[in-house]
Amino acid sequence: MDVSPFVALLFVALLSLLFTTRKRGCPSRGNGRRLPPSPLGLPLLGHLPLLGSLPHRNLQAMAAKHGPVMLLHLGRVPTVVASSAAAAQEVMKTRDLAFASRPRVRMAERLLYGRDMAFAPYGERWRQSRRVGVLHLLSHRSVQSFRHAREQEAAAMVDRVRRGADDVVNLNAVLISYTNGVISRATFGNGGSYGLDGGEKLAKVFAEFEELLGTVTMGEFVPWLAWVDTLMGLDARTARMSDEMDALVERVIADHRRRRRGGRREGEGDDRRDFVDVLLDVNEAEEHTGGGVLFDDVAIKAMVLVMFAAATDTTYTSLVWAMAELINHPHEMRRVQDEVRAAVGGGDHVAEDHLENLSYLKRVIKETLRLHAPLPLLLPHETTEDTELLGYHVPARTRVIVNAWAIGRDPAAWERPEEFMPERFAADDMKADYVLGQDFRFVPFGAGRRGCPGVGFAVPSMELALASLLYHFDWELPAGGPSKLEMDELNGLSVRLKATLNLVAKPWSP
Repeated sequence: MDVSPFVALLFVALLSLLFTTRKRGCPSRGNGRRLPPSPLGLPLLGHLPLLGSLPHRNLQAMAAKHGPVMLLHLGRVPTVVASSAAAAQEVMKTRDLAFASRPRVRMAERLLYGRDMAFAPYGERWRQSRRVGVLHLLSHRSVQSFRHAREQEAAAMVDRVRRGADDVVNLNAVLISYTNGVISRATFGNGGSYGLDGGEKLAKVFAEFEELLGTVTMGEFVPWLAWVDTLMGLDARTARMSDEMDALVERVIADHRRRRRGGRREGEGDDRRDFVDVLLDVNEAEEHTGGGVLFDDVAIKAMVLVMFAAATDTTYTSLVWAMAELINHPHEMRRVQDEVRAAVGGGDHVAEDHLENLSYLKRVIKETLRLHAPLPLLLPHETTEDTELLGYHVPARTRVIVNAWAIGRDPAAWERPEEFMPERFAADDMKADYVLGQDFRFVPFGAGRRGCPGVGFAVPSMELALASLLYHFDWELPAGGPSKLEMDELNGLSVRLKATLNLVAKPWSP
């Protein structure tokens, strides 16, 4: 959640301090039932100024004082924050249906047409999008069909690092190129550039798109200050980006339709079709789905954009954090390198067949996700009815935030929670990896109806990239610099490593 626009409104907070701060306690709609505890807030802005630039950290500190379920008032928006595994389980499993909707997020509505499977409110349109995504785009068969694309992009990534070997490599640039390459091929196929002149411009366009998608508008929480969004240029920038992305996806869909013959692209089998092909199949095969909701071009565009944004950001962010943690923990890096190099056995590249034997690498990724959940506050839920959370009353249409970052670092749930200890996941080696809702101490992808269905797509991309980098190169910080990488965070659609990951790559051969 990017709250930087609120800095421009400090004068409002200062004026508000002239009034007496008050306890945002028990609004009348509680009807006498016990609402969650609430910190002191300010008139008009409520608890917005308390969020700061890194809300997940400040909310963790507040939860330590007020408990794992808190009621905040973000401007005019009542918001319940869940900060424990038990609270997360109740939101995403025990009372999943009551918490299954999403609040109105203005940026998502403007950039994703209000029709996507991530931000859309609970209802028939969302169920349709979710069904198409799970059954047609993100099934095991579909994920496996992009195996060669992932392996080719991983090989291209290794070649790019090798060209800069023994010099300082900007690993951020390398990893964003890899993740964009994988999702571009899965989404758009191997066709034309669609006016973007190759991968670098595509990466730049989607970086701005993702930044805007993660931006919170002032008018969303304090409607009478909506003019600030216009004054800061946010509305104009969003309108420009919306038009640009809409035109891009329109070109992609039109190109795919021109190249299709008999319901699929000419000359390509099942294992070569991309997401747009699959969505056009659904569009043509099902004139209406579910409760008579048309799966039209708007639904296709929304699906394409949310898939691109979610897959790129999650994979890229997690890979940067994983390499950063390993640089700061050389013993763990050597251990995972030894495992990868033994599994590959002197071959010239890492293939996806090798991944099933890399149990320690999987633990490294899990530990990275525990410490650095890509979306530390997940996507917000909204209650569909009056319900309860750990015995507290939560009225209908209340926004609910699950602080996955705080849950992953909860000392009541984890031994030495602030330390990077991949071996803590050793007991999970024989279980299905990353199953949503298996352990509510570990919810980087959410769970339940609104859990991320793209886990099966993202994880092989992360594992293959990390294994390839650690197989082919030994890594270290540049000489003359600090002996340890600073792990400060930068907030956006996801929380990223603030520092650029400049590392020295030394080629390794068997």
